[in-house]
Amino acid sequence: MKKTDIKNYLQQQKDDHRYRQRLIVDSPQGIELSIEGKTYLNFCSNDYLGLASHPRVIEAMQRGASDYGVGSGASHLINGHSRAHHKLEEELAAFVGRPRALLFSTGYMANIGVLSALLSKGDSVFEDRLNHASLLDGGLLSQARLRRFQHSDINDLESKLAGSKAQTKLVCTDGVFSMDGDGARVKELAVVAKKHDAWLMIDDAHGLGVSGATGRGVLESAGASAEDVPILVGTLGKAFGTFGAFVAGDDDLIEILIQRARSYIYTTALPPAVAEATRESIKLMDEESWRREKLYDNIQYFKQLISETCLADTLSTTAIQPIMVGDVEETMKLSEKLKQSGVLVSAIRPPTVPEGTARLRITLCADHSHEQIENLVEVVSNNISVQVS
Repeated sequence: MKKTDIKNYLQQQKDDHRYRQRLIVDSPQGIELSIEGKTYLNFCSNDYLGLASHPRVIEAMQRGASDYGVGSGASHLINGHSRAHHKLEEELAAFVGRPRALLFSTGYMANIGVLSALLSKGDSVFEDRLNHASLLDGGLLSQARLRRFQHSDINDLESKLAGSKAQTKLVCTDGVFSMDGDGARVKELAVVAKKHDAWLMIDDAHGLGVSGATGRGVLESAGASAEDVPILVGTLGKAFGTFGAFVAGDDDLIEILIQRARSYIYTTALPPAVAEATRESIKLMDEESWRREKLYDNIQYFKQLISETCLADTLSTTAIQPIMVGDVEETMKLSEKLKQSGVLVSAIRPPTVPEGTARLRITLCADHSHEQIENLVEVVSNNISVQVS
């Protein structure tokens, strides 16, 4: 872009109410945030279990910094792979019931790394139309043919797989869709992928830690095995409350990623102290299962209250609860009105979501009280005067 093109683009984004801006937060992550001297009730965090500021997680990170220093110093394949990283990989593998796991610095890098390592020209990747941008970008960067099937439409996927002559085929999807909150049809996807000799990869960023009887994610909820879903991706910056990501699978999968995943090979390892903090988060997920139970109580309470208003109940049964508005300008105005009332709710606009589906994206956490959820629903219903769906 030329300088004039950049200026014109930025102005157009402002005119279209799509200009992105950052909030500067002065407090730890939690259900209340301090921003520019004012406290807001926070309903837009992915810290679903409230572990980001848990005293034991903080202490573990402090001990990790004392033991290993602040930075990792190099990539995993040079000398940046510490004992803390290695223990975390072993514990994550055990957590999801896989032989091995491999740490990545971000979820974006994990998805790009898997797809670029396993696919190349002449191959095909089949992706849900509402997949996260990292999965879509990974498909494009792999140079395989990217085929997008209609959202959660198993018949459309099967039709595309049946018509493919690619030697290697890979199906990938979000486990919980980050903007809609609905879950993938895991068992049906597994049947279709197996029928057409395709890999199945699930990015369970928003499911791990919260979905399933013990928080093992959407695979546990669906009763799916490692054989059903050979490639599992998880992120650590949501329910785990820390930072980073991992891929879990069998020995051969992990070894091929170590050899070929450029986003793993050519980047500095995440700080060992973060790995130590995450190891403590894993313990807390099992020891304090009440957090998961409280989260789902909060989800049910929100859905009950919202159904009693003029607003349409959402179809999501997860912590992600979208209130569809449609118009971008109206969505931005509503988000600002909520902020003025002391409630933070994200306005999600195209291109993050399809045209005509701008929305308020509410996320619920274990630490929210019923009174705070009542406050949220009252403020939302008072500011949206007509029914949205």
